[in-house]
Amino acid sequence: MIDNGSPGRPDLSSALRFLSELIAWVATPWALAPHSVPLAVASVVVLVGLPTVFATPGDKNHVLVPVPGAVTIALVGLQLVAAAVSAWFAWPWPAALVVTAVALSTVVTELPRWRRLAPLGPEGRPSHRPA
Repeated sequence: MIDNGSPGRPDLSSALRFLSELIAWVATPWALAPHSVPLAVASVVVLVGLPTVFATPGDKNHVLVPVPGAVTIALVGLQLVAAAVSAWFAWPWPAALVVTAVALSTVVTELPRWRRLAPLGPEGRPSHRPA
């Protein structure tokens, strides 16, 4: 069962998200290093640093710079795209296929959390909840 209602509580979604992040942190610099070592290092700084600094209050216990839920969703999306795309450039196709399946599974399990982070109003636009 997927339970995304409690921040800090491990569940399938959290485990897949963490696995996808780890893959992105390894595959992206691996894919970039043959072309540019500074770019490979920068990719790790971006992939690790941005989600560490920017977070949505209530989604994380310790927030350095508070951002709306849509930003947190975009940062997760960045990690997932980086993992999937980089795997195809860095590793043999069977490994890249598994990584792509993990990334897609992460999207499916993240949907309840994303709905909580950025709920949509009746017109399909982000609803603005009062503070």
